[in-house]
Amino acid sequence: MSSIDRNRNLPSPIGTGARQGLEKTPSTVAPTPNTVKPPVAGTAKAPAAKSDAFLAPTAQPLSLSGTGKPKEKELDGMLVGAGGQVFAPGTPLSQIPGVTPRNNPNPDKTIIYVNGILTPLANQSSDLQAIADKSGAKAIGIHNSTGGAIADLAQCVKDKLDKGKNPAVDTLADTVYSEIKAGRQVSLMGYSQGGLITARALFDVQNRLRIEDGMSKADVEKTMGRVNVETFGAASTKYPDGPQYVHYINNRDAVPTLTGLGGSFDPLSFLKDAGKGAVVHRFGDGGLNLVKNHSIQETYLKHRVPFEQARANQF
Repeated sequence: MSSIDRNRNLPSPIGTGARQGLEKTPSTVAPTPNTVKPPVAGTAKAPAAKSDAFLAPTAQPLSLSGTGKPKEKELDGMLVGAGGQVFAPGTPLSQIPGVTPRNNPNPDKTIIYVNGILTPLANQSSDLQAIADKSGAKAIGIHNSTGGAIADLAQCVKDKLDKGKNPAVDTLADTVYSEIKAGRQVSLMGYSQGGLITARALFDVQNRLRIEDGMSKADVEKTMGRVNVETFGAASTKYPDGPQYVHYINNRDAVPTLTGLGGSFDPLSFLKDAGKGAVVHRFGDGGLNLVKNHSIQETYLKHRVPFEQARANQF
């Protein structure tokens, strides 16, 4: 866990709007297609890693409640691998068996994905498979648990204000900090509230580099330049400078247009900050089905192109 105190009122550049889930309710975890069944053994802790490379997985997954079906509230901030297996925060990425593309069991790139509201573990596992297939990379999740619509939206507000503890924020911030301090590149994807969590975590990393490591503003931006970020229908209005960003916004999706960076016409655009040098790709897709318009699998991933291509504005 980062030594940045999540309950401390640090100055927050994150804007106002809506976010997703802190109090969590139990839900049944089901295996998704083309994955292995979640573990049913007793709790085991992951061993420490000694290598900087993405090696064969050796970490032991957790069975948090001892029943083989972890409760949703127990999963908040956990790392998620293939088959819905969950791993303790701090487990080296190299030791997590991520979800791989169906046509490539040995990808050379890893993407860390944070889900949105109302998303139980099985649904995030499905998204991880779709992301792996689309990107050609191994996908590892950081789980943002759901406690239902009201609790999720309440936590969104807290995330916007940078108030309260959010385990998914802590896990992502610690993971990014560890990776970039080791000199490695990091690729992130954040969907809906997951984009808000990503922004909050990146601001935490920025504060940690500046306050704890004593870096100058220029050095912080240079260090955070190792982070590639893609957001889809995200609910954040502000992102720190340094990372390389591509933001996907469906003009027919109420979440990013009302609570995020805004649509093609946005009279409040002067209050928002996509991050220095960010590429914002706005498009119009969908009809009256607001759920589909916001769907990562049915809408956003269909518009996603390889990261470097997107950074060159080639959509």
